[in-house]
Amino acid sequence: MAVIRQDDFIQSIADSLQYISYYHPADFIKAVNEAYEAEESPAAKDAMAQILINSRMCAEGHRPICQDTGIVTVFLKVGMNVQWNAKMSVTDMVNEGVRRAYNNPDNVLRASILEDPAGARKNTKDNTPAVIHYEIVEGDTVDVHIAAKGGGSENKSKMVMLNPSDSIVDWVLKTVPTMGAGWCPPGMLGIGIGGTAEKAMVLAKESLMDPIDIHELMKRGPSNRVEELRLELYDKVNALGIGAQGLGGLTTVVDIKIKDYPTHAASLPVAMIPNCAATRHVHFELDGSGVADLPVPKLEDWPEISNAGSQSAKRVNLDTVTPEEVQSWQPGDTLLLSGTMLTGRDAAHKRMVDMISKGESLPVDFTGKFIYYVGPVDPVRDEVVGPAGPTTATRMDKFTETMLAKTGLLGMIGKSERGPVAIQAIKDHKAVYLMAVGGAAYLVSKAIRKSRVVAFEDLGMEAIHEFVVEDMPVTVAVDSAGTSVHNTAPKIWQAKIGKIPVENA
Repeated sequence: MAVIRQDDFIQSIADSLQYISYYHPADFIKAVNEAYEAEESPAAKDAMAQILINSRMCAEGHRPICQDTGIVTVFLKVGMNVQWNAKMSVTDMVNEGVRRAYNNPDNVLRASILEDPAGARKNTKDNTPAVIHYEIVEGDTVDVHIAAKGGGSENKSKMVMLNPSDSIVDWVLKTVPTMGAGWCPPGMLGIGIGGTAEKAMVLAKESLMDPIDIHELMKRGPSNRVEELRLELYDKVNALGIGAQGLGGLTTVVDIKIKDYPTHAASLPVAMIPNCAATRHVHFELDGSGVADLPVPKLEDWPEISNAGSQSAKRVNLDTVTPEEVQSWQPGDTLLLSGTMLTGRDAAHKRMVDMISKGESLPVDFTGKFIYYVGPVDPVRDEVVGPAGPTTATRMDKFTETMLAKTGLLGMIGKSERGPVAIQAIKDHKAVYLMAVGGAAYLVSKAIRKSRVVAFEDLGMEAIHEFVVEDMPVTVAVDSAGTSVHNTAPKIWQAKIGKIPVENA
């Protein structure tokens, strides 16, 4: 009979969250490196290079892979013979572990959890509470799968109640392109089939805890319908040509994971949840002998990639750039930005647009400037700023017309695609949208030489910062004529791959 001590359980939760903040799973690094080696799209290859370089830097520096350090999800399988030497409930112990991990002064993690989600949306300051799934099983151990799930990928989750005769493959192939690039491919798709609506969603999330093994499955061949589906979907989703960061290419997913459960004769619930390029999860078991032992990876597990930038990249001085220069940039151009930029996310944009509608002056001047959609991690030690990768740009689409029309803004920097409303505003104002790589937050932060909060300090990580950057790599994603690489490139690569007709995508 195992006796699990309160302090051991709490510390194991805290240690595991620190661990996954800077260590990618080794199987994920191997899979992305294989995809990088095989990739033929220069833009996608460069994006994967940045992801791999960032991952190695984080492993060495023990800093977060992504600035979005996620909402904590825990799957607990508690043995029926386990006894607890604890005064706190298991839920409270999990949340205390989260609290300790996210407030660790040696590696501060960004607190992203807001209470009163339909109201004040007030930050809880310590990333609690976690989302916890319990299962009581035979045995005398506590089995823990823990993950930190970023909002960009979580927001792309999909669920449908199909008819029993409907095709799951058809639904997936129709749905994945609608998810855009905000989930930061390449990653995994977790699919849950059966049960009820909520059971299918839990199955999809739980499937993402499994190791990447699609190539082993290819070698041995499928032994059941679920494995047949995995292989079919892996081949066909990659044939869509979406590619890394949605830039078009050969690899969109590195694996398809599926879990199923018996369901009602009249039902076919199907859920799909993506895992992004900042895939973060770990598994451990507690047997009463102490704190979980988490194996430290070897740096040899990471490939050594020395150059993540295009040799043809154009250097841009943000302090002297002109509208004419901006209008000369072409979709897919790689730029290295130096100079001063401002930042702003959802809360800052809403506040600014509200101020503009009331005729109030903004606290900062955006004339001739670029705004970077980012909520950085707090710095530690001698850092100028913590990991500072881009957030999903589409969330700012509804503010884009006002910002471009009323502030003198030249352009925007974020991750993933822009929607039709934002693209039209960019075209109308001859502005530009630049894309930074999601999943390369620590690498991006090293290009930031100075940082200071210049407005809305009360918004915490969503405050407006002024960054001074040097050679920050970006790609022209929407040019001043309104051409979007996220619209054009996947179609080009889908046609090159040639397994799915473009007109049927």
